[in-house]
Amino acid sequence: MLAVLAFFVLQRPASAQTAVGQVPDKGPENLRDIKPAPIVSGSAGFVTTFDGGQPHLGPIVTPVLLVPLTERWLIETRATFESDLAEPPGGSGFHGVLRKEVDYVQLDFIANRYLTVTFGRFLTPFGIFNERLYPVWIRNLQSDPLILPIGIGPSNASTGGMLRGGFKATRQFNVTYAAYYSALSTAAPVDSDRLAGGRVGVFLPQARLEIGGSYQHRLQGERSNLFGFHLIWQPQSLPLDIRAETARSRSGSGYWVEPAYRLSQLPFWRNTMRRAQVVARMQQFFVGTLTSDALPGVNTKQFEFGLNYYFMDGWKATSSYGRQFSAEGNKNVWTMGMTYRFVVPLAPEESE
Repeated sequence: MLAVLAFFVLQRPASAQTAVGQVPDKGPENLRDIKPAPIVSGSAGFVTTFDGGQPHLGPIVTPVLLVPLTERWLIETRATFESDLAEPPGGSGFHGVLRKEVDYVQLDFIANRYLTVTFGRFLTPFGIFNERLYPVWIRNLQSDPLILPIGIGPSNASTGGMLRGGFKATRQFNVTYAAYYSALSTAAPVDSDRLAGGRVGVFLPQARLEIGGSYQHRLQGERSNLFGFHLIWQPQSLPLDIRAETARSRSGSGYWVEPAYRLSQLPFWRNTMRRAQVVARMQQFFVGTLTSDALPGVNTKQFEFGLNYYFMDGWKATSSYGRQFSAEGNKNVWTMGMTYRFVVPLAPEESE
């Protein structure tokens, strides 16, 4: 969805750019002369995690390539290059391997303003974290929610087809939707499970509130049903962002709630503190009747508090402290790092 939006926003005109305040020579029909260009976007980061006192260094780069074929056809793909550098017991120095993975490769057909048809390998649209909040430059806290694997599996992606879009239902709210089918694939790196599902969201522009639900039916193995619910709220009067999700499956269930507040309204140090953001997250996981290697093996709860500082749009310093409680033992989780988002058009602008 982000890629389709960027496809329209970051396109280059066929003629020289119009100066600010200058009226173009042509009317709305001039839009037909706009030619979309390929774009490389994505993020890079270096996040250090102290998990129970054990340090882990995490460099990561996730480039996203958007290639418009025509006005209606678009190819988009994202790859991840990351490493978990840890110090072995009794050893010196940090060691690790570079993990390379293609997160998704998909072909989009923009049928109309209400519908986009997708074929290939795509991020499973269960809940909101996997699709909207996963990149390091977007997320407020660098640790993953405990319930993240519910509905998306170890690979976070599906291989098949998807229909998605949105429309204005009334003057008060808009509706977004996604429906998908994934085929069974055991071939790496396009492995996926056989399943079908969908997600529906209702957005109220005046309240700046979105609520929605997800459903998935697994067509193999235990053939179970999975359910999810999400909420995003940004009040008009406060620089506050509240995100929350809950998910339920036979492998477990749980929730997370994450408020984030920009300090721009503080009366002191306004020029400095307007770039700072405080974050908190409370989450809990309850084990189910089935076991999963991607989920905690025991009931777990975790509290986290973080501080982010935005040097500029897309470049921030991030840090957090968390405490995890479970029957396997309690531990502290610290994170600190830097993240950066980049956008690079791959075609030069044409001059007259």
